[in-house]
Amino acid sequence: MAALRIGINALYMIPGGVGGTEIYLRHLLRALAEIDSRNEYFVFTNRETGCGLTPERANFHSMPQGVRARRRPARIFWEQTVLPGAAARLGLDALLNPGFTAPFYCPCASVTMFHDMQHKRHPEHFRWFDLPFWRAMLYWSAHLATVILANSEATRKDVLSYYRLPEERVRVAELGVDPAFFGMRRTPEKLLLTVSTLHPHKGLDALLEAFARFHGERPEFRLAIAGLRGFHTAAVERRRAELGLTEAVELTGWIPREQLYGLFERACAFVFPSTFEGFGMPVVEALAAGIPTACSDIEPLATMVGGAAVLFEAGSAEAIHAALGRLVADPELRARLEMEGPLRAAAFSWKSTAQVTLDAIVDAAEGRRRS
Repeated sequence: MAALRIGINALYMIPGGVGGTEIYLRHLLRALAEIDSRNEYFVFTNRETGCGLTPERANFHSMPQGVRARRRPARIFWEQTVLPGAAARLGLDALLNPGFTAPFYCPCASVTMFHDMQHKRHPEHFRWFDLPFWRAMLYWSAHLATVILANSEATRKDVLSYYRLPEERVRVAELGVDPAFFGMRRTPEKLLLTVSTLHPHKGLDALLEAFARFHGERPEFRLAIAGLRGFHTAAVERRRAELGLTEAVELTGWIPREQLYGLFERACAFVFPSTFEGFGMPVVEALAAGIPTACSDIEPLATMVGGAAVLFEAGSAEAIHAALGRLVADPELRARLEMEGPLRAAAFSWKSTAQVTLDAIVDAAEGRRRS
């Protein structure tokens, strides 16, 4: 088969503004560049993307577009009108849409990544004016895609359940883990770490309640919550103040990667209290770093961690409090988790993610040519 011309729809990407989907896209592109020097890639970026997204390889080409992703209506309009025209002019064989949405009309095969189905599972977590957009755009993006990728088996099951699609059209492409987390030179302090966007489903209210009790017993400990300031930020800040934790709990907002690495190096334990996840990348990162970790007993987290983390009932402040106590006070447990975490995380590779993604693109393009 001749080399393919592959488009990457990165129009959604806002540095520091789209959470884990930014980390996913950056690592996916780097891994694709490592495993594929044959096919040609055309990365469609927006005015906010900045430099450094497109790999500096001969077969990767940056295609800057004159639209700002922060203006969502304009970005969607561009995606639906200008992008298909550009794909046709370039003679693309396939278009990869790594951020949920895709052009309704596409002149080539399309592969679309779904990171979760929260808009169907938990519509109460969406603003009323955003929900119709999510429902319409994701429905049509799913039904018109040649192949759909899901970041976990849990997400794949949700896509199949809600959209009633043929099973063969939906594949799992689990995410990887940044190699920088393995072998970190850790110098643990009395610091508990959570990495999470401040959204309602992240379970941060229960975490704050649990930590308030824990801090009363162990006042030397602090809690850092690192992540994008989302819809629930004001409520989290208010609850932190009500519990008297303003000095003990730091909300860092979105921070540079090097600064995040520093938090992982200093944390003595990691806690992830989310009540819903499509994948849960920070948990795998914590395992890779060898940090004793506790997380909610939801899928896909429970399967992802195996026995390499402490599980607790999602949404239960009492269960989170008990897990924190175990993580800091049980030396045998800590030693076991520090050893088993990196071994478990080693199963998650960005090269594997890239290979599954490339296989889907090739299959979609071949299927389109045959039809």
